[in-house]
Amino acid sequence: MNEISLGALVGALIFLLFLSAFFSASETAMMRLNRYRLKHLVQAKNSAAMRAAQLLERPDRLIGIILLGNNFVNILASSISTLIALRYFGEAWIAAAAGILTFVILIFAELTPKTMAAQHPEKIAFPAAYMLKPLLTLCYPMVWVINAIANSLLKLAGVSLQDDTIQQLSSEELRTVVNEAGALIPRKHQKMLLNILDLEKVTIEDIMVPRNEILGLDLNDSMESIIHLLTSFQYTRFPLYYDDIDNIAGIVHIRNALPLISKGDFSKEKLLAIAKEPYFVPEGTPLNTQLLNFQRQKRRIGLVVDEYGDIEGLITLEDILEEIVGEFTTDVAAAIKDVHPQEDGTFLVDGGANIRVLNRTLSWRLPTDGPKTLNGLITEYLESIPTPATSLRIGDYTVEVLQTTDNAVKTARITPPDVKPSED
Repeated sequence: MNEISLGALVGALIFLLFLSAFFSASETAMMRLNRYRLKHLVQAKNSAAMRAAQLLERPDRLIGIILLGNNFVNILASSISTLIALRYFGEAWIAAAAGILTFVILIFAELTPKTMAAQHPEKIAFPAAYMLKPLLTLCYPMVWVINAIANSLLKLAGVSLQDDTIQQLSSEELRTVVNEAGALIPRKHQKMLLNILDLEKVTIEDIMVPRNEILGLDLNDSMESIIHLLTSFQYTRFPLYYDDIDNIAGIVHIRNALPLISKGDFSKEKLLAIAKEPYFVPEGTPLNTQLLNFQRQKRRIGLVVDEYGDIEGLITLEDILEEIVGEFTTDVAAAIKDVHPQEDGTFLVDGGANIRVLNRTLSWRLPTDGPKTLNGLITEYLESIPTPATSLRIGDYTVEVLQTTDNAVKTARITPPDVKPSED
């Protein structure tokens, strides 16, 4: 050892510091890898990603070989620094050499490489995997012994070693992932993904067409009235009933009914013959479940019933799809017949307007955890039927009641937060 020159000892010390930096950076980079992106790269047959994924299958062995190498080179570096201090500066410098080496290792072999690895995990982990895998194979007996002892201690402490290294994401965690995607996913697509996650929180009752707004054909009407309604109907599917929607007879597609009129072969009996059996759905069904039910039953329209079997409203496949992608039109008046934009930026809204539809179409944030309609929201807030000219604040929105009937709000003016309320 006395024959080794100072240059050789310093060179060996620098080399060991590089090795220490490599092991430190490798540890942080491997643990910092995005597991879901790694899976994607493995499926794309990326060789570096496949090698890294193989190492991460047993993180205890990976950490074992990294710590074994890191501690070995750090201890060897400490021995060399002690030797240099003892040979060239005397025993008094041994403590100083230890302090200097600690500082150098902390800055150049720990903090700097680990910070770099945390910022760019793939750039460091993938190349490091080519060195760590053969090193693990070479030192496997020693790593096995170390892991056996460590795992035994973990079992004594009650730590399970059978848990998956990649935990499953909850819907809320997945929502965070989508929000954090940034420019990787266009904002419109992010909103659609988030809306899909929200389907399980929304029930049919929240978006259905209320019973009193269901448009259909009363088979007890005259033939002239029925033909007029058929030729002017704005929807593709409509219910047939006798006197009342509770006496439902079937659901008809307009494309099957119009040819009967054009051929002059139209009658109520033939209209009933082309009608499909009505499809009933419970009012508390989540939208994600109903979407699958529509697909399974090959239906596009259903009648919503309460716990007593009474018809409460109507739901269509389009209603659910609009919860995901938004309205199919940018014209507010066309999207919601109950809303009338004003020149001053306010909106005249019918009291029966659905709050979720208002929020979705106008990008508002009216509360949706209570009543389903604007009238219900106002009366719940005031705890009484208001009189005209009553004004109130609901969240950031100014609401002025314009018209009322005996038991409900008929029309209200809503001023969004970005519009200055009128002084009148």
